[in-house]
Amino acid sequence: MHFLDVTNRDGVQTARTGLSKFGKTMVNWYLGRLGVAQSEIGFPFLRHEVPYVRAQVALEKAGAFGDLRLAGWCRGVAADVEKAVPLGLRHYNLSISTSDYMIENKFRGKLDRDAIIREMTAAVRAARSGGAETVGVNAEDGSRTDDGFLREFALAAKEAGADRVRYCDTIGGDTPGRIRERFATLAAATAMPVETHCHNDLGMAVANSVSGALGDLDAGQDAWINTCVNGIGERSGNADLLSSILAFEHGFGIDAEIGDALDLTWARRFGLWASYAFGQPLPYNQVGVGRNAFAHESGIHADGALKDHGNYELYDEATLGPFPDDRHTRPGRVVLTGEYGGKAGFRHVMDGLGVEPADEERSFELVQLCNAMTGRPLTDDELRLIATYPRELSLLFPGQLD
Repeated sequence: MHFLDVTNRDGVQTARTGLSKFGKTMVNWYLGRLGVAQSEIGFPFLRHEVPYVRAQVALEKAGAFGDLRLAGWCRGVAADVEKAVPLGLRHYNLSISTSDYMIENKFRGKLDRDAIIREMTAAVRAARSGGAETVGVNAEDGSRTDDGFLREFALAAKEAGADRVRYCDTIGGDTPGRIRERFATLAAATAMPVETHCHNDLGMAVANSVSGALGDLDAGQDAWINTCVNGIGERSGNADLLSSILAFEHGFGIDAEIGDALDLTWARRFGLWASYAFGQPLPYNQVGVGRNAFAHESGIHADGALKDHGNYELYDEATLGPFPDDRHTRPGRVVLTGEYGGKAGFRHVMDGLGVEPADEERSFELVQLCNAMTGRPLTDDELRLIATYPRELSLLFPGQLD
């Protein structure tokens, strides 16, 4: 089983929040450090995403993201894919609604079931002819789509060249027992992996993701799980990345092998960076990274934890890595570098980080531009990325650097 994170697509659509293109780049960098299999990096058919996508492809080639695979999300129409293909992405997820409810109330006569399959298969073929290595198709509102049409949709996609079908619990109404059975049935009928995409409207996104993946495994198929950092996403959010990983590593009665070489020592840095970058404070009880995730006060709990933390903790907090101690958060006298900084401050900060920029002048200019883009002090990890890959990051700012 594998994790496919959709923070840079579904997560950034969260209402009342936002993330810069440089911030989206950092999401990919952290996912690479964590060892996640794939990142759905955004919308390559949109004009304002083009410089960002080009930069991600260049960074991927330079090794900035490790083994992370970068995937573009397109609507399930050939025209979107044809716009995206020249940017060089090698993986795609193509999405179209499949439920009768959305056919009636969203498409309103523009598409029927036959048209949905025609549009989707044309998009898959466009991706394959454009050089895509893998293609997934998304059944939006899959949880309200009947078994027969889901099977027909998936088999048509497979024949056209798709590798996986994404079952989207778009309105978050599925339940663990039901979704496991539906995944097992669909995976067995199509002999292809069914990918989880679960929303948290009932607070069960992680439970449903785990159960859906187990249904895949029941049918002898590999499992792919969609996640977002800190569980962000539209409405009540998506399945939380860290919670989903920990469920498979520590959940009682779960016997599943994670196929990704995960390194959870980056989990705290990622979760806390994302909270800062998105401007969304973490709940105290956020799994793994919240302030109270390993805090004890009641007499019985404190006594037990002092004797052996395993009395009241399911896993060791040390596995999640250290808390960040970034320069910009330090009290008292501190010199920072950013939008209005000069060369002396830039050099002082880089020396303090123990970093020798690959191109000092270009890195200095990028610090100014990235700080102007984010509108907040740059973190230590952001500065390290800028110093290491200035040429590739320059693609974020076409026409603004010599």
